[in-house]
Amino acid sequence: MPQLSLGIPKGSLQSSTVEMMGKAGYRVEIRSRSYFPAVDDDELDLRLIRPQDMSRFVEKGVIDAGLTGADWVAENESDVQQVAELVYAKQQLVPVRWVVAVHENSPINSIADLHGKRISTELVNVTRKALEEKGVEAHIEFSHGATETKVPDLVDAIVDLTETGSSLRANNLRIVDTIMKSTTVMIASQSAWQDVWKKKKMENLAMLFQGVMVAQNKVGLKMNVAKEDLEDVLAVLPALMKPTVNDLASGSGYAIETVLDEKKARDLIPSLKRAGASGIIEYALNKAVV
Repeated sequence: MPQLSLGIPKGSLQSSTVEMMGKAGYRVEIRSRSYFPAVDDDELDLRLIRPQDMSRFVEKGVIDAGLTGADWVAENESDVQQVAELVYAKQQLVPVRWVVAVHENSPINSIADLHGKRISTELVNVTRKALEEKGVEAHIEFSHGATETKVPDLVDAIVDLTETGSSLRANNLRIVDTIMKSTTVMIASQSAWQDVWKKKKMENLAMLFQGVMVAQNKVGLKMNVAKEDLEDVLAVLPALMKPTVNDLASGSGYAIETVLDEKKARDLIPSLKRAGASGIIEYALNKAVV
């Protein structure tokens, strides 16, 4: 049986990736101290790999495909095929940012002010290129961790990853500028992308994963509507495409089904009821392939 080797990011993205795969229909089990997660698909061979290393292993063909940050693909300058962009992070469904941060009392207020300064970051290559593009020369050193604690005693500034900015604020740091925005991406080796079976398997995975992204924060609504109230209900009913309308078996009206933002449902349901809808059911979605 052919198999696709797929890298799962170890660390902060691990839980959200496993959750996403679960909603896509894949049950993933990560055993203690094991780097080989079990999955209920014999066509998949999963590996736990640090996102910083993922694109290098994919580029070399050690694994066929992987999920990692676009930032690490850029940092490693990896020659890989991007299969899909998946907007999810550790906490929220938003891109993450690599930002220049300084101590709240620092005189540095712009990237130009970094000229000749000391900067600590894990994203050395991307940071150097970003500064060079603006004509700024600085001393950029690799950070082995605890980057936020190095300002202001050890370095003048840091370039660090943030999702909400709360950790930076907690460490008395303020953001000066954004170096890069990044999302999770599914990448493939060039050789795997040329393999017909593997390419189709990756495209299928990407379709389901993106379906999970679309379904996040959305719900489905079902309801019954009498014939005379159909137009009134449809007038207030949003949908990703168009609502599905089917005849009821009794011939007395219609069954309507649609998908909408979860936050809109709480305000919409009373309006639907007043417009003539009945038997309204709200349900959660795992994925929505549009």
